[in-house]
Amino acid sequence: MRYTILDCYTDEASGLGVPPYLGTYPRYLFGKFSKEGHDVTYLTIDDLRLWKKYDGVVREPTVKQKTNILVYNLTHNKASEVIPKTDVLIIIVGVHVPGKYLTALPGTMKEVTKLVQDIRCKKILTGPAVFGTQLEGGKFAEDIPQDQFDDIINYDAPFEDIEEYIEESTDIIMQIPDKRMIEIETGRGCNVGKCSFCTEPLKNNFVNRKMENVVNEVQLFYDKGARFFRLGKQADFYVSDRPIELLKTIRKKCPEIEVLHIDNVNPNSVVRDKDELITKAIVQYCSPGNIAAFGVESFDKEVVKANLLNTAPLIAMKAIKIINKHGAVRGENGMHRFLPGINIIFGLLKETKNSHKENMAYLNKIMEQGLLLRRINVRQVAVLPGTFLEKHGGNKYLRKNKSLYWKWRNEIRQTIDWPMLKLILPLETVLTDVYTEMYDGKTTFCRQVGTYPLVIGVKGRYPLKEKVTVKVVGHMLRSIVGEIIE
Repeated sequence: MRYTILDCYTDEASGLGVPPYLGTYPRYLFGKFSKEGHDVTYLTIDDLRLWKKYDGVVREPTVKQKTNILVYNLTHNKASEVIPKTDVLIIIVGVHVPGKYLTALPGTMKEVTKLVQDIRCKKILTGPAVFGTQLEGGKFAEDIPQDQFDDIINYDAPFEDIEEYIEESTDIIMQIPDKRMIEIETGRGCNVGKCSFCTEPLKNNFVNRKMENVVNEVQLFYDKGARFFRLGKQADFYVSDRPIELLKTIRKKCPEIEVLHIDNVNPNSVVRDKDELITKAIVQYCSPGNIAAFGVESFDKEVVKANLLNTAPLIAMKAIKIINKHGAVRGENGMHRFLPGINIIFGLLKETKNSHKENMAYLNKIMEQGLLLRRINVRQVAVLPGTFLEKHGGNKYLRKNKSLYWKWRNEIRQTIDWPMLKLILPLETVLTDVYTEMYDGKTTFCRQVGTYPLVIGVKGRYPLKEKVTVKVVGHMLRSIVGEIIE
């Protein structure tokens, strides 16, 4: 049988699969079907768009245009040649935590359905969309047109099954021409599992993957040339199976890894970490630019209580101090070794005007105490089916406070993000291992590879997908202005 995996990109609370990240869903399925003896091809939605929308032609942008990110992440394969020979098309869709993406755009259900409706083969929908998908915050999940798919399947297999075909799964990288940051799964579900908006408890019970198996997958990808990794497909890295030994072993077995980062961290775990050993190990073994993504969501105690949130404001502050204590040291690539990042979500249950005042009070306290935050993600909640939020209020508070959100977000950007960015990257700071990524008119946008890397705008049009060194010459609200020095 000829299987084709169509990756429309995924973004969940527990993991990221939007390029330059390579998510777990396409990899595991590639390995599963390959192990079963099928002929398996990997395509991205960019490949499909190029065929269906652009007649297979990639056009270079003029000096007045942006790089077309709809067809930026192409594989070595051509959809026009692969799909007519396909027996089964596996379509991976699903965004649970909408974000902004520099060089990719995940497919919505509306777009994907239109692109595949005239394809004549068996079509199976899978990925996070099985539990709902929405590319825009502040909205309910998109409707899934059941009649457009032959089946809708949740392919989440137990870890012991996945390990049987993990070696075959790494062959997917041979079909991708560009660099990818490999999102490695260390666990599933959430060891707390209560937050009102989150789908993680709906998808899986909490379970850790064995440390040896995580190391094995990293090494398999490493042996095929991968050099960028994030241990990010989990709710809390600190409760992974032997996290200190995990990091130490990866560094020993894969010494030439260029980037090793983590993602989600429960602030409670940071505070409970005896002698702060896990934090120290992350600083020692991971790459600079690393972020502890704290799911604070709100500093309003009433909102925390109503939404069953994991972290009380005082615990969040303690965790921010601990991460700063060890990680606020500038590393060899110009970024600090390990800093906290926090999420603020609008539209949660019991949100009032006072909620924003509480958020600002704590954010200002962080500034006053000289603590660093690498980033603040501010978004409107997506109301997904089966969640506590959907059942106990839906979009009631989104509608109630809708007119205030832009003002609230802008105040955070102007009074916290902007001065914080100046503290993190003063003028003349030199950043190495930066890649040129896209054009917007006469500006080239660049980034380092990593977890939530900063966007750097450089005047002029430089060759794309090349490594450069940049000096900081200015600051925007959430990005920097750079000058290429080599």
